[in-house]
Amino acid sequence: METSTSALNRWLPKSFTALQHYTRKDFVSDLAAGLTVGLVALPLAMAFAIASGLTPQAGIYCAVVTGFVISAFGGSKVQIGGPTGAFVVVVFGIIAKHGVQGLFLCTMMAGVILVIMGLTGMGRAVQFIPRPVVLGFTNGIAVLIASTQIRDFFGIRLDTNPGQFFARMHEIGNHFSTFSEEATVLASLSLLVILVMPRYSKRVPGYIVALVLGTLTAHYFHLEVDTIGSRFGGVPSGLPHLRLPEFRSELILPLISPALTVAMLGAIESLMSAVVADRMTGDKHNPNTELVAQGIANIVSPIFGGLPATGAIARTATNIRAGARTPVAGMLHAVTLILILMFAAPLARFIPMAVLAAILLVVSYNMGEWAETVRLLRLNFSSVLVWAITFVLTVIADLTTAVEFGMVMAALIFIRKIADTTTVSAVTKDYILTGRAHVLHDKHIPDYVEIYRIQGALLFGSAQKLGVVTDHMEKLPRVVILRLRAMSAIDSTGIGEIEEVAKRLHESGRLLVLCGAHEQPMRMMSQPVFEAEIGKENILPNIQSALDRAAEWVNQQRAVTQT
Repeated sequence: METSTSALNRWLPKSFTALQHYTRKDFVSDLAAGLTVGLVALPLAMAFAIASGLTPQAGIYCAVVTGFVISAFGGSKVQIGGPTGAFVVVVFGIIAKHGVQGLFLCTMMAGVILVIMGLTGMGRAVQFIPRPVVLGFTNGIAVLIASTQIRDFFGIRLDTNPGQFFARMHEIGNHFSTFSEEATVLASLSLLVILVMPRYSKRVPGYIVALVLGTLTAHYFHLEVDTIGSRFGGVPSGLPHLRLPEFRSELILPLISPALTVAMLGAIESLMSAVVADRMTGDKHNPNTELVAQGIANIVSPIFGGLPATGAIARTATNIRAGARTPVAGMLHAVTLILILMFAAPLARFIPMAVLAAILLVVSYNMGEWAETVRLLRLNFSSVLVWAITFVLTVIADLTTAVEFGMVMAALIFIRKIADTTTVSAVTKDYILTGRAHVLHDKHIPDYVEIYRIQGALLFGSAQKLGVVTDHMEKLPRVVILRLRAMSAIDSTGIGEIEEVAKRLHESGRLLVLCGAHEQPMRMMSQPVFEAEIGKENILPNIQSALDRAAEWVNQQRAVTQT
């Protein structure tokens, strides 16, 4: 009975467990967070839908339905679901080729794939996608989203906004002389407000301030700029209508590839967001339950006229900072959007397109993770090559092609790295002598040191196992030593995981020391960026020098405390 009960608990959504001990204080915190995230989600949902080639209300409907479902049935305590920038390029391409009904069918197919992934325990399979591939298509999508907003940011008069990147840039260049000074100034001021606002208030989102100020400015000064009303006729009031999408059997085969892309992109984005939430809250999400919830949300979204959805990293982070404690905050964020639809939808027609373009430019920049990309580019050539291929193909071809090529390149490099770690050499007297410094049997391990060893290759697909070091942070002593004597190889994903562990230990007042790395890992760890993160003095040749470093650091900390 205990075994079946524990198995059931592993599949229960976080909302079920959170509500068992729910208090009034929890509700007050969740209510404040839900209202805040609901207001943040409003302009983003409309902007993502418009950029995808749909009406603004499609984005709001999606945020309402999927936001509620993902919070109610998901495996993360504070995850916020809804439309995201990652889907913009994919959705635009699907609509261009198969129409809106094709998009709805594709979204439902992707939802079924996500449910199957979750039920078959594939929630952790996303870890097998290398970090250079993820960064490559994320950077590529960011560039593509930014390029789609140039027209509205400058108010350029274009009859069409081509789907291909170079064709789009060519058309913009040919018609740039038609730009609007009023739209450009309004968009620039909105952009400035979004960028400057966090310096003055962390709790009031810059998106909302820019949206309100930009709309009021355009309305009261009678600026001749495109608005949601002039382009789409406004946003209808009331709740979305239930309507089953048209089933067209001839679209099933052509939509299999796009559906897989939507499903994989949704899985990657949602689980990345859940991991970020775990780091911010100290909680631990259930990846399989999360994927099932994401799948259900994408099956339901088209019935209400919505687009694909996934976990939204920025809104999830906003939810946490606003004080969210349970999934109720995510449900209340959906309720907030419903209330806006019922009582304030007519006001949406005054929102200028230039303001939404400024919002999306900031979103596209933030989703690009450019700081991590710069660090990646300073690592080994193979990681840069995989990133470059994925990035370029995302921009000039499509996401499916980019990920396929990126994964093939990463797999070939993976095979080469594993082959390079295989060596055959004679055991000499020098080998025996130098090996004694690595042996633990005759070493005294003080109480302030915990030693972990890595066995095998720390590459994409296995790097997340390093999380065991920080799973019970409160029980760790002051120094953690990673013994790398048995680690055969490492890649950029493994490097990133070690950096994350070092960062979390440092934030808790602890020290990470690395020791005993072989030639290939040592080359990777000799990069200036990595050495700056870990500390060159904390990357040592053997366990004895690591223990000496631990003793030195602890004595320094004691001296500082005494003074």
